Amino acid sequence: MHAPRNERLELRSTARMKELLAEYFGRLGSAAKDRSAPVAWCSSVGPAEMLRALGFEVFFPENHGAMLGAFRMANECMSKAHARGYSQEICSYLTSDVGAYLAGKTPLTAYGMDSAPRADVLVFNTNQCREVQDWFEFYGREWKVPVVGVTSFRSVGEVTEPLVTAITRQMEDLVPTLEGIAGKRLDPARLSEVVGLSRQCSDLWKACLGTAAHRPSPLTFFDSTIHMAPAVLLRGTPDAISYYELLLAELQERIAGGVAAVPGELHRLYWEGMPMWGKLREHASMFAQMHTCVVASTYCNSWIFEALDPADPLRSMARASLELFIARSDGPKQRYIERMVEQFHVDGVLFHDCRTCPHNSNTRYGMPGRLREESGIPSVTVEGDHTDLRCYSAEQSRTSIEGFVEQLADR
Repeated sequence: MHAPRNERLELRSTARMKELLAEYFGRLGSAAKDRSAPVAWCSSVGPAEMLRALGFEVFFPENHGAMLGAFRMANECMSKAHARGYSQEICSYLTSDVGAYLAGKTPLTAYGMDSAPRADVLVFNTNQCREVQDWFEFYGREWKVPVVGVTSFRSVGEVTEPLVTAITRQMEDLVPTLEGIAGKRLDPARLSEVVGLSRQCSDLWKACLGTAAHRPSPLTFFDSTIHMAPAVLLRGTPDAISYYELLLAELQERIAGGVAAVPGELHRLYWEGMPMWGKLREHASMFAQMHTCVVASTYCNSWIFEALDPADPLRSMARASLELFIARSDGPKQRYIERMVEQFHVDGVLFHDCRTCPHNSNTRYGMPGRLREESGIPSVTVEGDHTDLRCYSAEQSRTSIEGFVEQLADR
């Protein structure tokens, strides 16, 4: 199991992505400083298209939480939030972000920003978890600015028209408040245009991820967690579309040239659950040593919104938010994973049981056992957290993963 180390092949497109992120954070920083445009905070799968259509610069604090994890700043900041009464058991995105604000620290200094941009309004959608509302309300109290949003349905089985109508009406109710802050009316044509751009971004991102169905895969889950940034931060803009056209062409070039993201690929895994942001490089190296490619994930697929329709923007946004994997009941989730295992020719599933994100941990109600019994899909569970590294044992996890990969080799 201890083959010589295989170095990760970085995609050339990374350079362009870094330029786009610098431009994005530069606009945010300027807007917050000189008030050239209103700034809205938005949950990652919230109504970002509506905000962009109204001219807001949009900041995604969950991305900031991920950056705190990736830069390994989260653990030094969380204690500040805990001291304010925020439990160690709740989302570590929340506690690391709030803690960073209280400590006056941020990884955004890499983009010339001294802090996360102060919001004029915070807009949440609880389709992922309740924590985003509590998180945003902290800043609403700090800055005395409005906090508005959508209280969504959870554990959704079939996405029915009454459910879509209920979410659509909540989105419609946001419009007067957001128009008042933006100082302009929501132009239906502009909203349709932005939703159309988001749909194009979604389709291209899906195509990029879909290249991993090829053997050998031209990219890994760990690559995808980095290259998903434009789909999260820039959807609804032409920049996101041009970026994924560039990335897709490079991935297709790798396929044509037989270039493998993991040289000597022998085994293929599916990652179910949150990334461990502070361990991405370590994990990428570990799996490469095992000649094992983590080819796909639920997490990166969460920014594929096939329901988006510029002909019916608000209703399609509502449907897309309800179809989100994390918002579904176990039946649709299990069927989704089974489809992904087949599409990406996966040998087994790695479940990340994320300590402070029970909403996105799918090991707790018997799913791994059902997948094994009903579909013959083997799996391994690794305990950890998306940002709190205290919850993760590298030695224990490596032992479990090595044993699992050895079992796959014997099948």
